[in-house]
Amino acid sequence: MLPSKLFFLPGALGRMDFWLPAAELVRHPAQKLHIGWPGFDPTPAAPGVNGINDLVAMVVDQLDGPCALVAQSMGGVVAIRAALVRPEQVTHLVLAATSGGMDIAGLGAQDWRELVRKDFPTLPDWFLNDHEDLSGQLSALGMPVLLLWGDNDPISPVAVGEQLARHLRQAHLHVIEGADHDLAYTHAEEVALLIDQHLNAPPRQAPRPVR
Repeated sequence: MLPSKLFFLPGALGRMDFWLPAAELVRHPAQKLHIGWPGFDPTPAAPGVNGINDLVAMVVDQLDGPCALVAQSMGGVVAIRAALVRPEQVTHLVLAATSGGMDIAGLGAQDWRELVRKDFPTLPDWFLNDHEDLSGQLSALGMPVLLLWGDNDPISPVAVGEQLARHLRQAHLHVIEGADHDLAYTHAEEVALLIDQHLNAPPRQAPRPVR
C-alpha cells in the first residue's frame, strides 16, 4: 500500500525546516506535512504536552489513513512508538540517525544529552530523561523501513543503524559517505531520491521474526 500522507518529524531541536530541502525534492504524490514539537522552537508550548508520550499521541492522532513517517534522531523514536500504536496505518518508515529507542551506550555513541542541556537551555528537559528501551518491541513492526546513516556521525554511529536493522523485520540500511547527524539536511538530494525509491518499491512479504 502506498501512503497518502508523508509526515516529516524533526529531531530534538524541533526544527520544522530540517526536512524541507529533502521534502521539496521528493516526487511521491502523497501530501507532505511537517510536524513541530510544542515547546521546541519555533513551535509554541501547548497545554498537556509534557513528555515524549504526548508527542507520540500527537502524531498518532493525525494518522487518519495510510501514512509514511519520515523522522530524524529523536523524531525517529517518536515515529517508532507511533508505528507500534498504529501499525495498520503506517505503510513505511524512514529513520535517519536515530537511537530507535534502543540503549546505544555500548555502540560507540557520543552522549549528546548534556551538550543539549548546555547549548539549548530553553528546550524542555523531559525528553532528555527518556530512557525506555524499545528493543524487544521492534520486531513487531512489519512495514518497510529505510534507515539513513552517515559514516561520520558521532551521536549515532553506523553501528547503531546496523543494530536497529537487526531488530526490524523489513529494514534496509543506507550509509552516506562523509555525512554526519544532519545528513537529511546536508544531503537532501540524495536523501530525497532514496525516500522516493523506498516508497515506490514493490511490496515484499515480511519474514517472520526470529524468536
